[in-house]
Amino acid sequence: MNEDPQPVAVWAALRARPLRFPLTGWVPRCWAHLLGGVLLGPPLLAVLAVLLVAGVGLSVVGIGLPLLLALALAGIPVATVQRWRLRLVEPVPVPDPHRRLPGAGRRARIRTRLRERATWRELAHAGLASTVLAAASLGCTALLLLSGAFLLSPLVVWALAPESVMLLPGHAVSGPAAALPFSAAGLAGLLLCAYAGALLTGVEVALARFLLGPREDDLGRQVLELTRSRARLADAFEAERRRIERDLHDGAQQQLVALSMTLGLAEYELRGRAAQTAEATSRADQATEPASPDDRAAELVARARGEARQALEQLRSLVRGIHPQVLTDHGLAAAVAEVALHHPIPVATDVELPERLPAPVETTAYFTVTEALTNAAKHSGATAITVHGRVVGGRLVVQVTDDGRGGADPAAGAGLAGLADRVALLRGRLMVTSPKGGPTTLRLEVPCSGS
Repeated sequence: MNEDPQPVAVWAALRARPLRFPLTGWVPRCWAHLLGGVLLGPPLLAVLAVLLVAGVGLSVVGIGLPLLLALALAGIPVATVQRWRLRLVEPVPVPDPHRRLPGAGRRARIRTRLRERATWRELAHAGLASTVLAAASLGCTALLLLSGAFLLSPLVVWALAPESVMLLPGHAVSGPAAALPFSAAGLAGLLLCAYAGALLTGVEVALARFLLGPREDDLGRQVLELTRSRARLADAFEAERRRIERDLHDGAQQQLVALSMTLGLAEYELRGRAAQTAEATSRADQATEPASPDDRAAELVARARGEARQALEQLRSLVRGIHPQVLTDHGLAAAVAEVALHHPIPVATDVELPERLPAPVETTAYFTVTEALTNAAKHSGATAITVHGRVVGGRLVVQVTDDGRGGADPAAGAGLAGLADRVALLRGRLMVTSPKGGPTTLRLEVPCSGS
């Protein structure tokens, strides 16, 4: 982003404890980071220089164009390494600014990367990392090594005594005591390296965030397309749900009604024929004869009619479960109250909404509540459940709490996982808290805009 709200961690640590900073673990981490820059800089500079010179020199005959293309894309792998190096000194990782291209071919990937501004910023960072930053890191590292050598100079002189030791041009010392001033200078140099290393590391982190991280102008189009895709996905899901509901209502449900009526007519006809047969046999004094085939057929038809009626009731319940009519007609509060009324566990509902919410929001909240109530009835062993719903800060907040045994695992079943995906389409959140011994709380937060 253009403005990163996250502070640079090493600078924050330096401001928090400036006097004790040299004694913290940040100092060796900064030095290790700078040493990595020293080791990476010269080889990177050589590679970039070779690609540039060879590419420009051979471009007149055509074979230099692949080298220039490699130069343009060289910043991408280098940036990946740089972002990995920053983990040593920066707890907040720098995100990859490039679009993901699953399934794209090599040419499509190259064309896309060349159109992205992040590619060229990464190339610029590679140039800076191989020159300016590498030189600064080399200077700090050289000062660090020299300071360390001065700090240990009394030991060096003592190990080489009684011979004199040339610590600096024109400055020879012949005893450990004579090397103490150099040791003091080395200690001061180490303190200087601690603060200089922190400042230089912070500059590299800030520069990496600026050049290697995502920017608003890069993400604007991606975010817009993602928002449109999410809206299209939600609309397609709703359209498919309504199509299934319509097909079940107008197709299978009507066919079951017709089947039940046909079986009823068949049963009426068979029982009429059975009655005529019974009357005829009674006149012939044969009442002790076993039941006629018409009687048995009538019983089978009656049984089939009952099964068809049961299937019709189950189908109607399924249709109501796909999208209950009370939710369409009266809203979320009434739909939740109806579900609570027929739940095997006592459910206290407290859902107060200032107005009707968008249909995707109401539908998502309704099925979240029903899934939570179903799970509580099956697994929790609860004796009471509460459902609380309010609109807070432009977001619908629904909380379902039961007094069961707890220990629920949202990842154990596909129900809550599917609901979480559905909530994510609306830029919402679904959170489950279920410690051992209870209570279990499911909390839904979704923007009231429904998009």
